[in-house]
Amino acid sequence: MATPPPPPSGRPRTATSPGTRSLPLPGTRLLYGADYNPEQWDPHVWREDVTLMHQAGVNTVSLGIWSWALVEPTAGTFRFEWLDEILDLLQGAGIGVDLATPTAAPPAWFYRAHPEACLVEADGTVRHGGSRGICCPHSPAYARAAERVTRALVEHVARRCTTPADEGPRTAPVMWHVHNEYGAPGGDCHCECSQAAFRTWLRERYGSLEALNRAWGTTFWGQVYGDWEEVTTPRHSGTALNPACELDYARFTSDSLLARFTVERDIIRAAFPQAPVTTNFMATNCPANDYWRWASQTDVVSTDYYLEADSPVPQIWAALESDLTRSLAGGAPWLLMEHSVSAVSWQSHNRAKDPGQERRTALAHVARGADGVMAFQWRASRRGAEKFHSAMIPHAGADTRVFREVCELGAELAALSELRGTRVRARVALTWDWESFWAQDLAWRPSSLMSHREQVRTTYRWLWERGTTVDLAHPEADLSGYDVVIAPASYLVSQRACENLATFVERGGRLAALPFFAVVDAEECVHRGGAPGPLRDVLGLSVEEIRPVPVGQEVHLAPTTRGEGRAVSASPLTGTLWSEDLRLEGAEPVWTALDGPTPGPAVTAHRYGQGLAVYVSVLLDGQGLARVLEPLLNLPTDRPVVDGGARVPGLEVVTRYGVGEREGTTYTILVNHDGVAHTAALAGTDVLTGEELDSVTLPAGDVRVVRSQL
Repeated sequence: MATPPPPPSGRPRTATSPGTRSLPLPGTRLLYGADYNPEQWDPHVWREDVTLMHQAGVNTVSLGIWSWALVEPTAGTFRFEWLDEILDLLQGAGIGVDLATPTAAPPAWFYRAHPEACLVEADGTVRHGGSRGICCPHSPAYARAAERVTRALVEHVARRCTTPADEGPRTAPVMWHVHNEYGAPGGDCHCECSQAAFRTWLRERYGSLEALNRAWGTTFWGQVYGDWEEVTTPRHSGTALNPACELDYARFTSDSLLARFTVERDIIRAAFPQAPVTTNFMATNCPANDYWRWASQTDVVSTDYYLEADSPVPQIWAALESDLTRSLAGGAPWLLMEHSVSAVSWQSHNRAKDPGQERRTALAHVARGADGVMAFQWRASRRGAEKFHSAMIPHAGADTRVFREVCELGAELAALSELRGTRVRARVALTWDWESFWAQDLAWRPSSLMSHREQVRTTYRWLWERGTTVDLAHPEADLSGYDVVIAPASYLVSQRACENLATFVERGGRLAALPFFAVVDAEECVHRGGAPGPLRDVLGLSVEEIRPVPVGQEVHLAPTTRGEGRAVSASPLTGTLWSEDLRLEGAEPVWTALDGPTPGPAVTAHRYGQGLAVYVSVLLDGQGLARVLEPLLNLPTDRPVVDGGARVPGLEVVTRYGVGEREGTTYTILVNHDGVAHTAALAGTDVLTGEELDSVTLPAGDVRVVRSQL
C-alpha cells in the first residue's frame, strides 16, 4: 500500500492539509464516561450498567473497540444484532456513543487465513496473533479486511439511523473512534510487503536513487545503491545501521499508520459528515507516531494517559501529557479518551490511586484544556490480560469507595460544564519534535545516557514547579505568540526550523537552547561547520568539540563577571554527563565551567536583533536550570501568590480563558497535590459551591475552580 510522503523537510502538515477540519466535542456538557465492553457480560448486566451510568453521571461511552470477531464472525459474514441491542439501550438512556471501528483486533480467522499479514521484527521474528491485534499496516489482506469491516459497520449504522425503532427515530453516534492506539504495540514491520512499501515511499520522497544516495550519505561504508530493489528497511545487521535510513524508516512507519487511519476516517465521513472522527493518541508515550502530522487529520484530538504510579511526581508527567495534547489540538479543547480510575495492570508495580487522587487527576486534565474525561473501562473484566486493571465499577461492585468517587466526580464535571470551549493561554513554549527524538536516540551518539526524554522532563518539571504554563511547539511552527522558547533535546533542527528560530529571536523573542542543540539537519547530516549550524550567528558561538563528562563526576560552574569573562564567587552549581568546548563569536559568557573536560564558557547569552539567545552547554538539573535561566528569560508565573509569596511546588494552578461571548471570564483551577493546606490570593466565585471568595484556602488534596472577571 502506498503511503503519503512527508514534505521535504519532514515538517508537520499545516492546517490547510487535505482532509483537515476541526469539530467541537459533542453535546453541551463536559464528556464523562469510559470504554464500554458489553460483549464481556450477559445482556441482563447491560441494564444494570445503564442504571449505574446514570447514577455516575456518565454521558458518553466508547463502544465496539474489540468487537471485530463479533461483527464479522467469518470472513464477509456480518452480525450486528448484539450491537443494535446495546445501541438502542444506550440511546434510550440518553447516553451518547463514541462508536469504534474494530480494526485493532483482527479475528483469529484472519490470522489463520493470512499468516503473511503478521508483523515481522527487524531480526526476523514474527509477531503472531493471540494478543492485542497487530498486523502489518502494508499487508494488502489486512487493508482489504479492515476496509471491509469498517464499511460494513458504517453502512449498517447509517441504515439503522434511517429505520425508526418502536420508541422513535434512532440517533447516530455522537463521535467515531478509529482503531485503537495506533503503533502501540507494533507498527514497524520488515516483511516483504513493508520492504516494497518503504521503497515506494522513498521514491515519492526523493524521486531518484541519486537523490537517495546523497541524502543517506551511502558512500560511507560503501552502501551505495544501484537499483531500488537493493534498498531495504533497517533490519538487524552486523553493527550500527545507516542512521539516515533509520530516520526515514521511522517517518515511513508513522506515515503508514496514518494512511490506515485516513482510509477508515474517510469511509466514516462519507456517511456521517457532521460527526467528529478521532483516534486515541498516546501523546508522550507512543514513539511510533509523529503526532504533529496526525493531529491535523483528526476532527478532535484525543489521548490516552495513565499515571506513572511509582513516580514521586506523577501529576507533573500527567500535566506534560495534557499540555502536549492541547498543543497538538492547536490550543482547542481536547478529549482524555482513556485513563485509569485507580491502578493499571501493566506497569511493574501497579499501585492503586489514593482516596481523592482520581478527582485531582481528572480535574487537572480539565484545567489544562480537556473538555472530557473518559476511562478504561466501565466495568472491570473478570477474564483476560487486563482483569486487574481498575474500572469505574470494580470487581467488588458499586458499593465501593472507587465507585462512590466516580459518582462524585461525575457530579462535579456536570457542574463544570460552563468551562467547555474555554482556552488555556501560554507565553512560553518548549520545542517538541518526534523526528529529532528519533534521531537523537539512534546508536553511536556521544553518550547513550543523553536521553531526550529525561532532558525534556527535567526542563518541564522546573517550569511546572515554578508555576509557568507552557505549550509544546514544533520548531518550524508559528512561534510569534510566545515570549520565550526553550529547546531541550533539539539534536535535529532542519534548515526551515533554524530560519524560524532565528526570526523568532530577531523579532524580540527569548530563546534558550539546551545541550546537543542543532547538530544535524533533516537528513541526519551534521550541519556544515558543526553545531549549531545555521544558528551560529543567532547564538554567537560554535561548538568545537563535544566532550562528555565521565560518569559519576561533576562539572562545577560559577557566574561570570560581565565584560571580563572571569568566574565570580557564588554558591556552586554543578552539571553532569555532558560538556562542550565553545568558541564565542559574539556571545557573552554568563556561567563558566571551573573544571571538567572543558573549563571555560558553559552558559552564554547573545543579543540578536531585538531578542536574546541563550545557550546552555552542560547538563543541569531543574534547580540548575532555574538559577541559570530565570535571570535571563523573564519567565511568567501563572500561579497566584500563595502563602506570603512563596512558590509551592505541589500546588498546580492553571487558568482557562473564555472566548467569544465569554471573553473576559476566567476559570482558575487550583489542585493541591501537597499534604498541607495553602491559601491563594484569588478573588471570584467557586464554581462548584457558588461561594464568593476574597481568597482561596485549599485543604490538602483538594481542588477549587474559581470564576473571575478580567
